[in-house]
Amino acid sequence: MASSGEEPRSGSPSRAGTGTEPAADAAQLDTGEDFEVLEEEEEDDEDDLSELPPLEDVGRPPAPPREDAQPPEQGAGDAGGDPQEWLDVLGNGLLKKKTLVPGKGVDSRPQKGQDVTIRLKATLEDGTVVEEDPALTFTLGDCDVLQALDLCVQLLEMGETALIVSEAKYCYGAQGRSPDIPPNASLTLEVELLAARDAPDLELLSGKEKIQLANRKRERGNFFYQQADYVLAINSYDIALRIVGSSSKVDFSPEEEAELLDVKVKCLNNLAASQLKLDHFKAALKSCNLVLEHQPGNIKALFRKGKVLAQQGEYREAIPILKAALKLEPSNKTIHAELSKLVKKHADQRNVETEMYRKMLGNPSAASTPRKCKDKLPWSIPWKWLFGATAIALGGVALSVVIAARN
Repeated sequence: MASSGEEPRSGSPSRAGTGTEPAADAAQLDTGEDFEVLEEEEEDDEDDLSELPPLEDVGRPPAPPREDAQPPEQGAGDAGGDPQEWLDVLGNGLLKKKTLVPGKGVDSRPQKGQDVTIRLKATLEDGTVVEEDPALTFTLGDCDVLQALDLCVQLLEMGETALIVSEAKYCYGAQGRSPDIPPNASLTLEVELLAARDAPDLELLSGKEKIQLANRKRERGNFFYQQADYVLAINSYDIALRIVGSSSKVDFSPEEEAELLDVKVKCLNNLAASQLKLDHFKAALKSCNLVLEHQPGNIKALFRKGKVLAQQGEYREAIPILKAALKLEPSNKTIHAELSKLVKKHADQRNVETEMYRKMLGNPSAASTPRKCKDKLPWSIPWKWLFGATAIALGGVALSVVIAARN
C-alpha cells in the first residue's frame, strides 16, 4: 500500500470514509472505534434497498455511442496517439478518459496487483477543487480507490497525464461526501502516473507492516459497507483476511500476534455482516463460527449467528445463542428485543406445528372437545341402553312365569 504507511484519510476520494455514514451502519462494523455495540440492529431486519437506484440509473443517461468508439481492449492502446480523443472506457458513456500528455508507450502500463503512485486533482463540474494529492499510492485492482481511478489508471502509460470524467456511479454515488461533494456528483480527475512497482512480498512484511496493510483493506471494506456496496465490502475483507493469514518468514512479537488476531476477528465479524445483508446465510454462519473459535464470548458474533439461524427459521437453535449473548451483556436492549421476538416466533411456530399434527392424526381439536361435553345433559340416558335394560327386565318376568307354571 502507501509507502508512507499512513492511515487512510477520510477526505480522500481513494480512501475509506465519507463523513456521511449513518450511525447505525457505522455501529454495525468492527472499526476499532468506540461505537455502541449492535445499536444498529434495532432497525428492521429486512433492509429496504429499493431507494438505492440501480447503478445503471445513477447520474445522467449514457451518451449515444460514437461511430469510432472501440472496446477498451482495442481502443485503449490508441488513446495516446491522439491527445484530443476521448476514450469511452466502459462503453456506457459514464466513464471517459482523454490523454493530455502522452506517456512512454503501452508496454509501460501498470499491471493489476502492483502498487502505483499517481498525482491526483479532483474537481466538481463547476470547477471546485475537492481533492489534491501529489503522490497517492494504492494497489491497482484491489478496490482501494474510487472505481473511476481503479478502472482508468491501468490504462495509463508511465508518465502520462490524463483527464478522467466520471459519473457519480464510479465515484461517491448517491451519498456523496460531506461536506464538499454533493450526492450524485460527477467528478473530473486529472491524473498523472508517476510510478508502478510490484507489491511487497507478504512473507517479508514485519508484523507492524502487515497489521497496517490489513487494516487499510478492512477500512476500505467498511467504506463500501457504508455505501451499501456489500459485494465490494466482502472483497476488501477477503483481501485483508488473506494478508493476515499469509505465511511469514519474519518473527512477530506476542503483541503483534495478538493485534493480527484482533484484525482477523474484526474482518470476520464485518464479513458476516456483509454476507447477512446479501442473504448468504451459510457463508455468514461460517464467518461467525470462525470468530467464535477464537473468541467464544464475542457478542457481535453470537448475535449475528443467532440472527442467521433465525433467518433460516431455526428458532430452537437461535434462542440459546442469543441468551448466551445477553448473559454477557444483560443491559443490551437490542439483544433483549431480538430475543423476545424470537421467543414469540418460536411459540407461534410450535402452535402451528401442534395443530398440523393434530389434523394429520385425525384428533379433534382442543377447542371442540369442551363444546361436545357441554351439549350433553348430566341426566340424559342413551336410548340404546334404556332399550336393552327394558328387554332384560321383560325377559326376567317371562322366565319367572314359566318357572311358576311348571311348579
